[in-house]
This record gives sequence, structure tokens and C-alpha cells, in this order.
Amino acid sequence: MEFVVTDEVVLQTVGLGKDYHDGPRTVSVLRDINLSLKRGEIVAIMGPSGVGKSTLLNLLGTLDRPTSGEILIEGKNILTYSEKELARFRNEHVGFTFQFHHLLPEFSALENVMMPRMIKGAGWKKDEKQAMELLMEVGLKDRLHHKPSQLSGGEQQRVSIARALMNRPRLILADEPTGDLDRRNSEALFEIIMNLNKKYEQNFVIVTHDERFASRAHRIIHLEDGTIDREEIVSPA
Repeated sequence: MEFVVTDEVVLQTVGLGKDYHDGPRTVSVLRDINLSLKRGEIVAIMGPSGVGKSTLLNLLGTLDRPTSGEILIEGKNILTYSEKELARFRNEHVGFTFQFHHLLPEFSALENVMMPRMIKGAGWKKDEKQAMELLMEVGLKDRLHHKPSQLSGGEQQRVSIARALMNRPRLILADEPTGDLDRRNSEALFEIIMNLNKKYEQNFVIVTHDERFASRAHRIIHLEDGTIDREEIVSPA
């Protein structure tokens, strides 16, 4: 299943909406979300707590299905895929990183990074080499065999970024990646993201409350009351 892109648009949503049911009451978390991502863009998603930022990220990553609307790649609505096809799509073309890392505590940094390829069942030696290269790219060449408990919060987040990149996905989704990091580590993490973005032309969609972090993205999408309130172009991709 190939993730095909044009020269411009990598991913597009049309009328995307998400409702939840609380007994007889219907709660609309997201309504009529229309956005597009250009090749190589870093987009920050901002807004008050509870506005639907993480829900939007989950929909873009097909971790959850919308109540309405479409997610288009090269004009094809990927929501028509079966659950098996969506799982394959996620593993091959989408990378995830979260505030709390979700690293497996019994495995080393190297093994954690290799996990997406191990799930896919590819060659061990080739995967190990690629995982080592990614960890070196995020500044962890001396921490390959350390377990998460032996790493700082900033180092764990770097492992999470490297793991998200393991399958060379087109789209990286990051949910509050600097949420528990101090200013120095937050800035270092964004430098890593910028360098990876330039090197591989991968798209990053980053949910964040950190205005300083968001101001270094190419574009900021502001959510308010479950809709896109405004878009702010910071610098062209």
C-alpha cells in the first residue's frame, strides 16, 4: 500500500467531525475540520485544553474513526480501508510520538526503536543498523543499550522520535512532545525535528501548548470550540 503524494498536498481532510455519546447526550468534539498538509511541512496544532487537539491527531493517524468527513491521500479516502488495511497503513506510513513516550521498560533504547520493524517482520541486522543510525541522529549514540529507566526525560523523548522514524513514514504525529521537558530540552528536541524534516522531507503535525515551540513550525492551526478558528503561516515550508 503506497503512500502517494503530489508535489504539494500530502494529506487532506474534508468536513472531518467527531462526536461522542454520553448517555442520551451527543457531544461534538470536532466539527467540519478542513485542512491540508504540504510536502515537508511542520504544522503545530494549538488551542485550549479539551478543544479536540489530541482527538484530531488520533483521527489523522487512523487510531480512531471520525463520525463524519474524509481523510484523503492522493484523492482517495483512506477511511474506506478495512481495519487490516488501516493497521498496515499506520505501521508503514505514520509515526507516533507522545508526551509520555510509551517506551517498553524491559527493552533497551535500540530495541525500542527497532520495534516497528520487528512488528513488520523484516530483517534483524538491517533493522539494527538503521535503528543505530537513527539514535545517532538524535544524539544518543552512547545510550543505545540503556533502558528507559536509565534515560532522562529528554533522552526518552528522543528515543520516541527515533522509533517514530523507523519505518521512514511520510507523516509524524506528535502529541505534546515537550510537555514534560524543560526549555533547554524542548529547544534541543525541536532542533532535532527541524533537522529530520529537512533531511527526509517528512511531515510533522505537533499538538503543543508551547508557544515558543509552535512559533518555529511552518504553520500553526488554532482550534477553538471544536473547529479551526484560524491558521497562521509562520514560515513557508
